[in-house]
Amino acid sequence: MINQIDTPVLESSRLKHHFRNETERLALTQSMFNRSADLYDRIEWWTGLGSGPRYRRQVLQQAGLKPGMQVLDVATGTGLVAREALTLIGPQGRLVGLDPSPGMLAQARKKLEIEIVQGYAEAIPLAANQFDFLTMGYALRHVVDLETTFREYLRVLKPGGRICILEIVRPHNPLLLKLLKFHLHDFVPAMTRLLLRRPDAGDLLKYYWDTIEVCVPHQTIEAAISAAGFTSVRSQLNLGMFREYLGTKP
Repeated sequence: MINQIDTPVLESSRLKHHFRNETERLALTQSMFNRSADLYDRIEWWTGLGSGPRYRRQVLQQAGLKPGMQVLDVATGTGLVAREALTLIGPQGRLVGLDPSPGMLAQARKKLEIEIVQGYAEAIPLAANQFDFLTMGYALRHVVDLETTFREYLRVLKPGGRICILEIVRPHNPLLLKLLKFHLHDFVPAMTRLLLRRPDAGDLLKYYWDTIEVCVPHQTIEAAISAAGFTSVRSQLNLGMFREYLGTKP
């Protein structure tokens, strides 16, 4: 079994130019997401060139999200994954969005009629055994500890419940790596500065890329999901840079 202290999601020693300790990391990410919340959807559109909604909906459907399910969307942000989940679970389903950022949750409330809870993935302030499905979109790199987080996911799911974690990963293909780095680290931040005149949003994207570069390997993440108690754990890679992690509560 992997010890909790051995499973940080980021190699934080390589991010010292952003923060010096965990307290500073939490403060930094909270501040960046709060300041950029009103622009986040436009930034995401530039990041994914408009392909995000279709991709998210397809992944969730293939992972088994069905009408009437009870869903927890962790790190819901402005509700980008939640919006696609709602189209699949329909009016008989229930969706709760969890996020630590008040600014991001405020944006989600403007767009979606869902239950909102402020909190962190490592300590979910909800009762056990109440969800059929748990999603997390492009935020795994921002949690403190993998196994603690996945044990929380296991706790809130009903027996037989599933997780579907969407993440963007560092490509192995050198050309794709260069293109992705230019797009996320240079092009999109430049667009936010030029068109939106918001350098703070550009700072968020540069930090976003840095976390992609230092995120732990997918084998480590899969091992932590298994160690937390999930079965049928697997992941699949799409387009060389998108990975979905799947697992089932026994």
